[in-house]
Amino acid sequence: MDSAAENASTTRFRDYLRIRSVQPQPDYDEIVRFLFKMADEIGLEKKTLEFSPGRPIVILTWRGRQPELKSIILNSHTDVVPVFEEFWTYPPFAAHKDKNGNIYARGTQDMKSVTIQYLEAIRQLKSEGRQFLRTIHLTMVPDEEIGGHIGMEIFVDQPEFRALNPGITLDEGLANPTDDFSVFYGEKCVWWITVYCRGDPGHGSRFIENTAAAKLNSVISSFLGFREKEKKRLEDNPGLTLGDVTTINLTR
Repeated sequence: MDSAAENASTTRFRDYLRIRSVQPQPDYDEIVRFLFKMADEIGLEKKTLEFSPGRPIVILTWRGRQPELKSIILNSHTDVVPVFEEFWTYPPFAAHKDKNGNIYARGTQDMKSVTIQYLEAIRQLKSEGRQFLRTIHLTMVPDEEIGGHIGMEIFVDQPEFRALNPGITLDEGLANPTDDFSVFYGEKCVWWITVYCRGDPGHGSRFIENTAAAKLNSVISSFLGFREKEKKRLEDNPGLTLGDVTTINLTR
């Protein structure tokens, strides 16, 4: 449902969604052009940093009245996960909007909607003549969906990051259909575990002891037992959320 009466912020959101910043070959050049255009419209300082070729970090800055104070960093990532188009109702980069106003595109929630929320909030505040004591930086980083190893992971160790003088950072969260903005003050850590089981081989006609399979079965049973325990703890306590329990998934 395209309409000339569509809210301008929604149009900009859909324009952003149409950029194919999909792994493994994100169109970061187009991302930079779009974000720089937004910066020019709003009146923000703009620059890019590259610590890995072809992987630009975009920084948009709104100077505060007292820039020596610790700054606020609004962080988001620009890449999105791959798509399997045969399972999509609408083309994943068409930003189709249906008659109910629902928008379909890869990256709508993770996390281009948050980037646009940052930009549109600042656009509105600046249009009202507001200015804050602290400087606000918007950092848009690459390759988060593949670990961020040549994106944010490198960036935080650079003097350019320290020069932002960060005091607090807001990052990825959950899109909300209401006017509420969810803020999470804790984050679970990822712990990837690879288990190697070695044992004695033997002919299939015998009951071989100390086999790798028996050891692996014990390990998997232990993991799954703990998984069920944490799942039940979440289900039995309405005061808990996913962030309060340990989630376990076997991926290979």
